Amino acid sequence: MKTVQLGLADYQPVFEAMKAFNAERTDTTEDELWVVEHPPVFTQGLAGKPEHLLLHSDIPVVQIDRGGQITYHGPGQLVVYTLIDFKRRKTSVRNIVTALENSIIDTLNEYGIRAAADPQRPGVYVDGRKIASLGLRIKNGSVYHGLALNINMDLTPFQQINPCGYAGMEMVQMADFVSPCPALAEVAEKLTAHLTKQLSPKEDTAS
Repeated sequence: MKTVQLGLADYQPVFEAMKAFNAERTDTTEDELWVVEHPPVFTQGLAGKPEHLLLHSDIPVVQIDRGGQITYHGPGQLVVYTLIDFKRRKTSVRNIVTALENSIIDTLNEYGIRAAADPQRPGVYVDGRKIASLGLRIKNGSVYHGLALNINMDLTPFQQINPCGYAGMEMVQMADFVSPCPALAEVAEKLTAHLTKQLSPKEDTAS
């Protein structure tokens, strides 16, 4: 699995690149993790309901093809897109979701932040407050989109939406729990290492 660093990049071109990567991949295409930050943007999933956008502003709203409702991306949030052929890895989408959640939890644990998944709703939480979001698109035996971990960002735009469709959902970030807050690049390195380990095909070690 290859890790690709995209830096700070507008959402729409990265979204189009993900779709193209998935459409053009073959049985031998290497899986990739794309590490990126986005300028402020709301993304609305396939099942997204317009009423979850509570306040219109100059932040654009992009309709996309992942599952779920509306969420926010902005500078200081670590986004990792997981472009994975799950059929080739002989796993399931549920296992991939669990791997993403566990990777985030393990990364946060390295900084003394006790986080957990919630069986009733996707994402990762600290004392019931959401610190990371997940969203995937399944197509042609592969998945794309991925996860977003709040590190040190302006959380105000989340007040303009019902995050992921949940009214009153409180959002938090690593900076609320760790001082000084680690750099995004440092967290990205730890998180991608955990992802690579969690997503490694289990069959390879048994054969």
